[in-house]
Amino acid sequence: MVVTNYQQALDYLYENLPMFQRVGPAAMKPDLINTIELCRIVGNPEKKFRSVHVGGTNGKGSTSHMLASIFQSAGYKTGLFTSPHLKEFTERIKVNGKEVPPDFVTDFVNRLHPSIQRIRPSFFELTVAMAFDYFASEVIDVGVIEVGLGGRLDSTNVINPLISVITNIGWDHKDLLGNTLREIAAEKAGIIKKDTPVVISERQPEVEEVFTDKARAENAPLVFASDHYRAKFSEGGPINVFKDSVIFLEDIDLPLQGLYQEKNLAGVLQGVELLGTRGLPVSASQLRHGLEHVILQTDFKGRWQKLRDSPMVICDTGHNLDGVASVVKQLQAQKYQKLHMVWGMVKDKDIGPILSILPKQASYYFCQAKIPRAMDAAALSQLGAAVGLKGVVVPDVNMAITTALKSASTDDLIFIGGSTFVVAEIEDL
Repeated sequence: MVVTNYQQALDYLYENLPMFQRVGPAAMKPDLINTIELCRIVGNPEKKFRSVHVGGTNGKGSTSHMLASIFQSAGYKTGLFTSPHLKEFTERIKVNGKEVPPDFVTDFVNRLHPSIQRIRPSFFELTVAMAFDYFASEVIDVGVIEVGLGGRLDSTNVINPLISVITNIGWDHKDLLGNTLREIAAEKAGIIKKDTPVVISERQPEVEEVFTDKARAENAPLVFASDHYRAKFSEGGPINVFKDSVIFLEDIDLPLQGLYQEKNLAGVLQGVELLGTRGLPVSASQLRHGLEHVILQTDFKGRWQKLRDSPMVICDTGHNLDGVASVVKQLQAQKYQKLHMVWGMVKDKDIGPILSILPKQASYYFCQAKIPRAMDAAALSQLGAAVGLKGVVVPDVNMAITTALKSASTDDLIFIGGSTFVVAEIEDL
C-alpha cells in the first residue's frame, strides 16, 4: 500500500492504529517494546539529538512550550513534541515553532508501512518515532519532549535527556496510573534517569518522598524548583519572579495568563538554569524574550486563552480535578455580571468530583465533542443537575457557544472547557 497525500496518510493512521484520545485505555500498550523497535527501524533517531523530558499531571504542556520558546530565543534550533493536537496533527511536531511538513508525514507512513503492519503499534507509539525521526533529520540543537501519559511506560521514555522536569502530581487516569497520589507519582517518576538531573516544579508533601527515593536510587541530582523560584502574578498585569527571595525577573509580560502558570514558571526557570550548566546557556534577555513571545513562537493554544471581549469569552483545556480547580479559582477572580459555562467531558474521567467544584451560580450549556470518548451531553446534564448545576443541553460545541453568546450580555463571561476536545472544536480558536 502507498499513500499518495497527507490526508490519506492521516486517514490510514486514524483508521488502523488505536488512539487514546479517541478510544481511551484500549489504545495503551504496557511496555516500550514497540517504540524501541520503531526507533530501531529508523536508525535510533532519539540518540541523535539532545533532549529535555517533561512529565507531570498538569502543566507539562505549558512548561514544554515555554522551554521551547526560550531556547528558540537563545538561537538554538529547537524541536517540540507535544500531545494531543487541537486542530491539526502536525501541531504535535514542531521545529522552531514550524509544524512538521505534511509531506514528511506522508513519506514516513510510506517508509514504515510494512513495519506498521507487522508491529501494529498504537497511534502514539508511531507518532513518537515520527517526531524523533524528524528532529534527527532537521539536526536540531535540543528537543523538548512532553510525556504523553504517565512516564515510566510512556513511549517518549526511550530518550536519555539532559534533564527531566516533572511539573506536579494530581488525580488523573487513575485506571491506568494508580489509585493513590503516591502510585501516580511513581509512574511519573519513571522518567528520572540514572545520573540525570531532575527538576520537580513544586513541593507536594504527600509525594515528594517518591521523587527523592527514585532520584537517590538513580543517583540523579534532584531540585525542587519552588524552593528557589517564585513567580507573583497580578491579574492581567506583568509578572515578577524572585529567586531565593531576590528579584530575578521584573515586569515579565507573559501571554499565558493562567494563575497556575506561577507553579509552571518555577520549574521552567530551574530547568533553564540547570541546562545552562549542560551546554545550553541562555542570557537574561533571551529568557525574557522567550517567555514574552511563547505564543507567537510556538503557536500555543487553549491555556486560559481569551477569544473575544464584550462579552468576554475564555477557554482552557483543564480537564482533571486539579486542572479544573485552578480554572474555578481564576474564574472567581474575574469581574462579570453573569457566568456562562459551555461544558463537555469525556466519559472515562471521574466526573462527579469535578462537577461538584464547578460554580453553582453559572448557566450551563452541556455539550459533547465529536469523539467516541465524549460523554453524552444529556447524561452530563443529569449528573450536573444532581450537584446543583443548572442549564441546557446543546450537544454541538459551536452551537452551544452560539447559544451562550445569544444569552449573554456584554458584561457577562463565557467560559468554554471541561475537555481538551471541547476546546479543539471551537471554530475561532
